[in-house]
Amino acid sequence: MGSSSDSRIMQGASEILDEFNIKHEDQIISAHRTPTRLSEYAEYAEKMGFKVIIAGAGGAAHLPGMIASHTIIPVIGVPILVYNDKHSKLDTSKFSAFGGLDSLLSITEMPTGSPVVAVGINKAANAAIYALKILAIESPELKNKLKHHKSNQHDLVIKESEQLKKEGLTKFAKKKFK
Repeated sequence: MGSSSDSRIMQGASEILDEFNIKHEDQIISAHRTPTRLSEYAEYAEKMGFKVIIAGAGGAAHLPGMIASHTIIPVIGVPILVYNDKHSKLDTSKFSAFGGLDSLLSITEMPTGSPVVAVGINKAANAAIYALKILAIESPELKNKLKHHKSNQHDLVIKESEQLKKEGLTKFAKKKFK
């Protein structure tokens, strides 16, 4: 992640990887404040045999693209909505003026030769699931775990739908969004 403030979003990726027992390494590496460290880390990742890198950053969001420019490892970028932590989280005037689109475009509009796959704004968990799909290409066990995960998602939607029918929308929504 580009800074410590990204940790509350990137935690979603870590939780998914932990759920699937996938070893991962979490780092704070700034494309702008620690550029030498960034290139050293990309080299280290290749040397250590990393299969995929998830890189989250906000604002100009150069981290995913800069890592991709230094390695052949697939990079999944998580655009993060920049937020000034010094203010109340309810004060939406403290969010990025572009609502995270600045980060999304910075990640997706890489020049030919240094592609980065991007997920939606603040969707770190989706980045982890996509990383799992990449890893599952070489792991039948992980492929089965992902199929089970999808089946569980299906079953949860059916269960919630039945609960909604039983309780009605008003009661269901009140319980769901307490």
